[in-house]
Amino acid sequence: MLRLRSLSKIFSTRAGEVRALDDIDLTVDRGSIHGIIGRSGAGKSTLIRTITGLETPTSGHVDLDGTDVAGLRGGELRAFRRRFGMVFQHANLLSSRTAAQNIALPLEIAGRPSAERATRVAELLDLVGLEGRGDSYPAQLSGGQQQRVGIARALATRPDILICDEPTSALDSSTTRSVLALLSDLRDELGITVVVITHEPSVVREICDVVTVLQDGRVTESGPIAALAADPATQVHRDLLPLPVPAADEADRVVEVTLGHGGPDELEQALTTLRAAGMPARVHAATIETIDDVTLGRARLLLPVGSDRDLAERTLQEARA
Repeated sequence: MLRLRSLSKIFSTRAGEVRALDDIDLTVDRGSIHGIIGRSGAGKSTLIRTITGLETPTSGHVDLDGTDVAGLRGGELRAFRRRFGMVFQHANLLSSRTAAQNIALPLEIAGRPSAERATRVAELLDLVGLEGRGDSYPAQLSGGQQQRVGIARALATRPDILICDEPTSALDSSTTRSVLALLSDLRDELGITVVVITHEPSVVREICDVVTVLQDGRVTESGPIAALAADPATQVHRDLLPLPVPAADEADRVVEVTLGHGGPDELEQALTTLRAAGMPARVHAATIETIDDVTLGRARLLLPVGSDRDLAERTLQEARA
């Protein structure tokens, strides 16, 4: 549905040129929840603005259903932008407007009749679980409820793609789970495509089908979340299956084991293999998660003092072969 081809964005500053986006190729499939994860300064905000036509690419293309944003001007560009709904980190509601009036704002700007606006707002309040709260002002709503109003507002004009910029970073853990569950339900019910921009691996793990890692303006990893999480060479694997850092005096005695569907059974098998080879290791740390309905894990085993770590790793590899 959305395809970025060789996309670059360069800003000129007094200190010289800053390459915010560097030759990005990326595809977002229709009906997917696509997570874009990256630390501060990775280029996430510039990517959002370029995708939605608020920034013009220095080079490359942004295609939505075959339409390249770079060739649009005036009314065509405004119509293109309306195909995106935006959910912000902070709900960014107008404090002088009620929840219903905040949701209605995009419809007012689009010139929709008042009766149509009222019907649509009532539908959206029900859809996001705020039926009966339309007359409440933002100050009378919790942070999670405000974000639900923001989601309803983003959906008001029936966009094709919902872009969520750090939608839960200002919320507590329980509210985060409820908002993420709402986004997942909206995708299933409306068939809308969702792009989630975040720096939090837990958000990606919770709802995303596909994940893209952005670093220094470049895509370093992209693919189905379960496939990337299962690959020990990826950053996604390390982010979604975190382990504590070993102490300095243990660092040269630890080996890592990737666990699949077998989970604890595979971990026990690795320990048995090392014991049989004369290296009775113990579990230093382990984590097992269900990601996209696939059980994945990662463990760190601590070898006895004087053990040959290279030999231990080869022994485990041969046992898995």
